[in-house]
Amino acid sequence: MRLIHIAAGLLALVAGAVALYAAKGSPLHRKSGMLFVVAMLTMTSTAVFMAAFLRPNRVNVVAGVLTFYLVSTALLTVKRPVEQIRGLATGFMLTAFAASAFAFGLAFAALASADGRIDHIPSPPLFLFGTVGLLAAIGDARMLSARGIEGARRITRHLWRMTFAMWIATTSFFLGQAKFFPEPLRKSGLLAIPVVLVLLLMFYWLGRTLRKRPRPIPASPAIR
Repeated sequence: MRLIHIAAGLLALVAGAVALYAAKGSPLHRKSGMLFVVAMLTMTSTAVFMAAFLRPNRVNVVAGVLTFYLVSTALLTVKRPVEQIRGLATGFMLTAFAASAFAFGLAFAALASADGRIDHIPSPPLFLFGTVGLLAAIGDARMLSARGIEGARRITRHLWRMTFAMWIATTSFFLGQAKFFPEPLRKSGLLAIPVVLVLLLMFYWLGRTLRKRPRPIPASPAIR
């Protein structure tokens, strides 16, 4: 299972990088985006299973569940109208609220611990996961209440969720697994570059989306 997790993670990084740089809505973006989704769902599923049953780590459970949720809801945003997935969307919303509450609980437990960590992780990443999960769940509630989401809001919802999931994967690989990189590379600070680039690209594409009025995208199986 660990080999499947690693292979899926590497594939997700490559496919995600292509999807980020490709023109949005182009065939290359759609194909690489779908490959990214499959790889990320595989990677997060195996990560949660291992963290829950094989090598217990509560922080990895939170990160895996939140990332799985972000990718899944980002895909559903452009694949199906809200009314067709109301039950599924409600389930994902409740999952996000639960993951957020768990993340905040772990964060405060880390603050109260002797070394300021829990499962070897300090509190700031956990507060970040909790905040992102809470805001995303509130976004779900608003979408369900409005019975739909269209135009720029729909594209923005898809973009930030996919890209933030990519950021989590990139951070986990380049910074979380830094010990596997040569020491000179670790000390150079170069490992932080991909992490920063993903964030910059997320804000770039969100800015472009919000500055213009895109035509409504019809629901289809393809990622836009």
